Amino acid sequence: MNVASLTIDQVRAGLRAKEFTATELAQAALDFAAAENAKTNAYLHFSAERALSAAAEVDAALGRGEDPGPLAGVPIAVKDVILVKDVRNTCASRLLEKFVAPYDATAVQRLEAAGGVIIGKANCDEFAMGSSNENSAFGPVRNPVALDRVPGGSSGGSAAVVAQGTAVVSLGSDTGGSIRQPASFCGVVGVTPTYGRVSRYGLVAFASSLDHIGPFARNVRDAATLLQSIAGRDPADSTSAFAPVADYSGAMTGDIRSMRLGLPKEYFAGLESETGGLVEKGIAALRRLGAEVREVSLPNTEYAISCYYVICTAEASSNLARYDGVRYTSRAAGANSLAGMYRETRGEGFGAECKRRIMLGTYVLSHGYYDAYYIKAQKVRTLIARDFANAFKEVDALITPVSPFPAFKLGEKLDDPMQMYLSDIYTITGDIAGIPCMSVPCGATHDGLPVGMQILTNHFEEAAMFRIAEAFERNGGIAAA
Repeated sequence: MNVASLTIDQVRAGLRAKEFTATELAQAALDFAAAENAKTNAYLHFSAERALSAAAEVDAALGRGEDPGPLAGVPIAVKDVILVKDVRNTCASRLLEKFVAPYDATAVQRLEAAGGVIIGKANCDEFAMGSSNENSAFGPVRNPVALDRVPGGSSGGSAAVVAQGTAVVSLGSDTGGSIRQPASFCGVVGVTPTYGRVSRYGLVAFASSLDHIGPFARNVRDAATLLQSIAGRDPADSTSAFAPVADYSGAMTGDIRSMRLGLPKEYFAGLESETGGLVEKGIAALRRLGAEVREVSLPNTEYAISCYYVICTAEASSNLARYDGVRYTSRAAGANSLAGMYRETRGEGFGAECKRRIMLGTYVLSHGYYDAYYIKAQKVRTLIARDFANAFKEVDALITPVSPFPAFKLGEKLDDPMQMYLSDIYTITGDIAGIPCMSVPCGATHDGLPVGMQILTNHFEEAAMFRIAEAFERNGGIAAA
């Protein structure tokens, strides 16, 4: 079997036809991933025992004539900020280097209930803070498309394993673009669902009001199947939504002739010419498929970067305060006071980007600055969300670039944090507003670097988003133009 090219449907078909067993597939995936990982460093650790146990359950269910679920036997990777019981969960940080998860995230429970086989934990930026996956304490991930380039961040490992073919699908997390930007850089599909659509129980918190769990896949249908399996209300997460989960696969009719698509004029400035040209070709393809395309405006977009980096750093400062060396983190040796132990543990354990964001967040929450920064940012957040709400009165979806440029070289932006932050300029607004958005491949540059096109829809309208993306993909993407 060619593990690198399998889709969810092909795995299910192969199991039904007895071309291979789930156990054989799991072992093949583990062996292939371990061999390929030297090239990309996309996995931090593997969960062979758990994978083979889950695969054996799938085989047993098939042997009894039962349907083991929509993800039966599918090899899956999970970002190392999502807990998998009895498996190390480091968040790519030295602070949690030896931490073993005591319980499963709800998303993981639902993956395995659907027959999924979790083969390992994917590398990421430390505590999901970064746009290049160069902030991992265990080394950067290399983009499998071009090994001298970044895969994007923070879910770079989750994107890379799917692009490399060492997992059929994967889970990542998105706070300001951490699913869509890596998906664009690696040439795969990445989906950020509506805030509350997927339970965050068992997701290590970065910025709690912005964090999402979402899927990576090599095609739109696989991404929809994976999201369908993990979406829905969870009593363990009070922020998870009661809204019913639509039939995403059933929505993918291939017909978008009745759909109105908006192009936010603020999103098409500052694009590299090749990136902009490919996105324009993607838009032309959507027109060719019969969608009505019009220009719209999201006037508060210019404040998004400032708004985001106040809110996310403030929440990060609060959430990361728990990593103090007292409970489940590593602890600095030799400190002669409690305050010294805190200081030295955090000083040794956190990387530069985490420290930068903790300091920024502590500052904007401090006395005398809370109203000037944090409260004002929350007001701007409301204005940005209102812009989207107004736009969706006119159109069914918005089409934008994912990033101003394709994957950049390792080390290229490390010394300029502002340039690094600007790589998420087109993705952070979706998280601020809490709406569903996704990246779908729309071609590659002359150097062979993938470029993604972003689709955004109103709250809980993932079905419409998948309908557009699958129609675009089904008709050859930009080839349809």
